[in-house]
Amino acid sequence: MAVSEPRRVLLVTHTGREHAIEVARKAHSLLTAAGISVRVGGADADVLALDPVEVAQDPDKAALDVELIMVLGGDGSILRGAELARPHGTPVLGVNLGHVGFLAEAEYEDLERTVQSVVDRKYTVEERMTLDISVYADGELVTETWALNEASVEKAARERMLEVMVEVDGRPLSRWGCDGVVCATPTGSTAYAFSAGGPVVWPEVEAILMVPLSAHALYSRPMVVGPGSTVSIELVRASEGLGVMWCDGRRTVELPRAARIDVRRGKTPVRLARVHEAPFTDRLVAKFDLPVLGWRGTAERKNGRSG
Repeated sequence: MAVSEPRRVLLVTHTGREHAIEVARKAHSLLTAAGISVRVGGADADVLALDPVEVAQDPDKAALDVELIMVLGGDGSILRGAELARPHGTPVLGVNLGHVGFLAEAEYEDLERTVQSVVDRKYTVEERMTLDISVYADGELVTETWALNEASVEKAARERMLEVMVEVDGRPLSRWGCDGVVCATPTGSTAYAFSAGGPVVWPEVEAILMVPLSAHALYSRPMVVGPGSTVSIELVRASEGLGVMWCDGRRTVELPRAARIDVRRGKTPVRLARVHEAPFTDRLVAKFDLPVLGWRGTAERKNGRSG
């Protein structure tokens, strides 16, 4: 008789918040009661004080051999979970303890139901496009990194404008003095890019968004290019400002003068676990509290016409 592999979940939470710690302990209790082993990172183990628990001291291996990562927190915590998950293809399930929490799949009020969905394996997994980013200085590759939401090239000093030349597929598009440029995925279209005036793009669409930040130009509209395109941002050598690049608001790269940043579709996606089948439109309405009161619905309108 075949012996089934033990089931294991990695818990990731914001240990700087007491509420997050309480929710993590409750999730641990629910999972272990169902026979699922719980693992936590070494940096979180002492604060959470869970028993029984597996402790992963090496962050690079924390998501190895786990069924999924359950993240308890806001989008920042979920992005941290994505960093752990991506190299191993481990799905990430976000439970929102923050404000908007666009990356989260569930709210903490539904924790018991969410855990039960994991226990019963009643969840699906979808792949989200990422970005691969390469930074060059004087033609030499100096840094390679990635992003799930966005890569933002920004001025390093508040008083200095950044002058950039933007290219698409090796062809010049425009030159601006600006605060920076955001390149985002559809997943990141509701994050920094949205705040900067970019469009909301449905997650199943594969595209790269480019959104200028406070550009000093008559034409500096947000643009959307195909997933096979490469967006390049070059810091003009004569620019007085220095640049810095942020990836998902978590990883930073200082940009030398005349640096060139190439942004293209990532080779490795991030996998997100889903326990709800709600369309993205419904999630958008709920997260942004959009005014839809009075909408009768297609079926109701048809019934009204036939009555």
